[in-house]
Amino acid sequence: MIRFLDLQKINLAYQQEIEEKLLSAFRSGWYLNGIQCQNFEENLAKYVGSNHAIGVANGLDALRLIFRAYIEHGVMSEGDEVIVPANTYIASLLALSDNGLVPILVEPDETTYNIDLLKIEKKITSKTKAILIVHLYGQVVFSDELVSIAKKHNLKIVEDNAQSIGANWRGINTGNLGDAAGFSFYPGKNLGALGDAGAVTCKDDELAKTIRSIANYGSKQKYVNIYKGLNSRLDEIQAAVLTVKLKYIDDTNQRRRLIAERYCEEIENKLIVLPSIPLNPQEHVWHLFVIRCKERNDLQSFLKGNGIETLIHYPIPPHKQLAYKEMNLLSLPITESIHDEVLSLPISPVMTDSEVTEVINVINKFKSLT
Repeated sequence: MIRFLDLQKINLAYQQEIEEKLLSAFRSGWYLNGIQCQNFEENLAKYVGSNHAIGVANGLDALRLIFRAYIEHGVMSEGDEVIVPANTYIASLLALSDNGLVPILVEPDETTYNIDLLKIEKKITSKTKAILIVHLYGQVVFSDELVSIAKKHNLKIVEDNAQSIGANWRGINTGNLGDAAGFSFYPGKNLGALGDAGAVTCKDDELAKTIRSIANYGSKQKYVNIYKGLNSRLDEIQAAVLTVKLKYIDDTNQRRRLIAERYCEEIENKLIVLPSIPLNPQEHVWHLFVIRCKERNDLQSFLKGNGIETLIHYPIPPHKQLAYKEMNLLSLPITESIHDEVLSLPISPVMTDSEVTEVINVINKFKSLT
């Protein structure tokens, strides 16, 4: 069986370093807001190129905290609108609605599956306060035009960077392109912890202070609470693991790029729509390799029968979820078509060349006439 993502094998590659870090954290007797977390935040900020990195409990909290901090600063208020991709994981929307903000959905570009930047300005109203961009599947979505639109309408640009750590645009890493960014270190991400974990990066000193306070029960000083805050902290164990794995993120991302390149060059089945490779390879870290097929379910069954595990990211778009029943009647045909057809192939830094070859060969045999 070729697993979709062999997390055990991925983490065992760093076994000795991780075990040493974990033992150090265990023996320290300090398990929250300690030296491990401080080290990881410093390393992450340096890697991303941002002024600040704040470790939090998970990726959803990272986004929730950004918007909550902007509300506390008076930049936004309940009922304000935020532009968000229609084709995304539901967490992007949950972070907004949890803060009383209104998600305004924009259809994706059919070649990249990322938000269509050319459609954003038509959705801006007097209530719009931010654009939430999602670097979906690991591919950067950014442009000079986006920056111009944000400046013209006085909007914040927030990055959902859950899937794209290590990607960059014109030499600037994602997580440092907009005003603030949320990261997820869920175990299956390119940089994955051993449980839930996340972070916020931002340039603004005051925003960073507010986010850190809100994440700590709304407190800068123990037992003195200035916000109605959350409990969302990155623990020492996860920080220790992430510190080790961050050192290797560029190498593991490059392995993903090489696998993606082989898939795009060698999969020749005409029933399969392959993703596009950007002209600058650094703009994609291939968190997911997502193909499209009108006979998606048959293809998935065929691959499973041949020992290849796949996943669907994502079967139901956010606007069709019961959680957002107020959006259920929206017609977003590009998004809906994508969700009906997408299938994610195995791609990870521990896949062997022979496994990649097997995936290619099996896909090329799907409903082949030869």
